[in-house]
Amino acid sequence: MTTQQVPVMSIRNLSKSLGGRRILNDLSFDVYPGEIFGFLGPNGSGKTTTIKVILGLLSLEAGEISICSHDVKRDYENAVRNVGGIVENPEMYKYLTGRQNLEVYRRMYDDVPPERVDEVVRIVRLEERINDKISKYSLGMRQRLGIAQAILHKPRVLILDEPTNGLDPAGIKELRDIFKTLAHELGCSVFVSSHMLAELELMCDRVCVIDRGTILGMMTMDEIHSQRSGEETKFTLECSDPAAAASVIVGITQNAEASGASVVFTASREDAAKAVAALCAEGISVYSMTRATKSLEQAFMEITAREGGVGV
Repeated sequence: MTTQQVPVMSIRNLSKSLGGRRILNDLSFDVYPGEIFGFLGPNGSGKTTTIKVILGLLSLEAGEISICSHDVKRDYENAVRNVGGIVENPEMYKYLTGRQNLEVYRRMYDDVPPERVDEVVRIVRLEERINDKISKYSLGMRQRLGIAQAILHKPRVLILDEPTNGLDPAGIKELRDIFKTLAHELGCSVFVSSHMLAELELMCDRVCVIDRGTILGMMTMDEIHSQRSGEETKFTLECSDPAAAASVIVGITQNAEASGASVVFTASREDAAKAVAALCAEGISVYSMTRATKSLEQAFMEITAREGGVGV
């Protein structure tokens, strides 16, 4: 994914009020082909309202939404033809089997062939249970069937609102793997809203942070994990003489502690490089050095702290 690509979905200056209260404030962002785009924010931040406006479930009050170059306001049918979505829980007929449910939805489209049902069943990994009734499905299986239903018509972008809510760790991992297959192998962009930072960190290519209806920041996971020049982070260094190494490093970084066969210290990249050079000059062998990477949680807290905290 590169930002030089043409977006599959563009949001520009989106605002929305409900009951006289402003819910969304001038939102603008793009979603690119084949990426997993995380829409991150606390409950009540405006995530679901944004999704409902995109899908046409709420009226577009101000701003523009374009999906595959089709303007939602002027060309709604062609725009939403490129979208699959699940808001809250997928609707299903519990007295029918999984396959029968998919057949019902397939017949709603003019151009989805029968063999597409088997394709989506394989994608969501329900081959062994697709002929069972929905009443026998676990929550995770119903979520996967909902995704199969949403991608029957081969949408360019799949929009999901809190899809992992209520799932156990195994079910969450299954969904995460399915999203990666859809985006990175099949080219379907996945727009997923959530308040679960750990899950978004494991699945997303890029994250947009929203709070109180306002976008606070946008970043790729590489940008979150990378250390900026001059920014300090924690390093763990393995060497031949940790005690002697700590004495050398503390003269450069003002902090270093020997711990077993390692030395732990906090420094910028530049000072860490100076520390290694100083150790080599003192004849201390350096075996390895690793640095702690910033987590999505840390980045989220930094962004929200700059903007006055997270609204509740």
